[in-house]
Amino acid sequence: MSDIIGVIPARWGSTRFPGKSLFPILGKPLLQWVVERARQAESLNRLLVATDDERIRAAAQKFGAEVVMTSPEHPSGTDRIAEAVRGLNADVVINIQGDEPLIDPALINALGQTLASDNSWDMATAATPIREERDRVASSVVKVVRARDGRALYFSRATIPFIREKDSGGDAAANLYWRHIGIYAYRRTFLERLVQEAPCALEQAEKLEQLRALWLGCRMKVLETNDVGLGVDTPDDVPRAEQALRKAGLA
Repeated sequence: MSDIIGVIPARWGSTRFPGKSLFPILGKPLLQWVVERARQAESLNRLLVATDDERIRAAAQKFGAEVVMTSPEHPSGTDRIAEAVRGLNADVVINIQGDEPLIDPALINALGQTLASDNSWDMATAATPIREERDRVASSVVKVVRARDGRALYFSRATIPFIREKDSGGDAAANLYWRHIGIYAYRRTFLERLVQEAPCALEQAEKLEQLRALWLGCRMKVLETNDVGLGVDTPDDVPRAEQALRKAGLA
């Protein structure tokens, strides 16, 4: 039986939205929405909030979250997560984004169980079909190409795969485009290896941390989901998040 720990990295200094972890969404801090959704994932043996900010620590403890204080020097959420689980019993660690108030507990379960049930995978993540042309060409939408067993071959901000002859793909071509959903499950041993490595050239070029994992030879399973996710990246996203929470019957 594998020990699966979920970790929600939360920092104050977001470039586009400082303090967003505690920004009120329908009367509750954004972080609280994420914690409450993640708590519904039965596969998690433990759920932690990893932060370097006392304001976030105090607020998270107030709504009952378990908090681990981490260094303010971490370059990424992955590094923060690795420190948070250091010394804890954990075979699988799930990186749960702290700005996704509608995170699907079933997806958290599926990611954890993928690694717990099959030792051949180092990591697991998720993707959803891209239906709109604007999303296919948008650099803000990260695309992933997979092998037939679901293994990630490459992630890019570019439109991949490239259709050489536009009239040859037909309906099948429309099913080739997959949007990466930024949630990760790591095998503990691979997580420790990952954070010890410097960023590779591909990661630096695309600004995609998961490319470092592939560069190291990671076998990363990409699960299919219909959940597009709803990240609160800027203050302008708050009304959209509140509308989605109401529509889902959560508020």
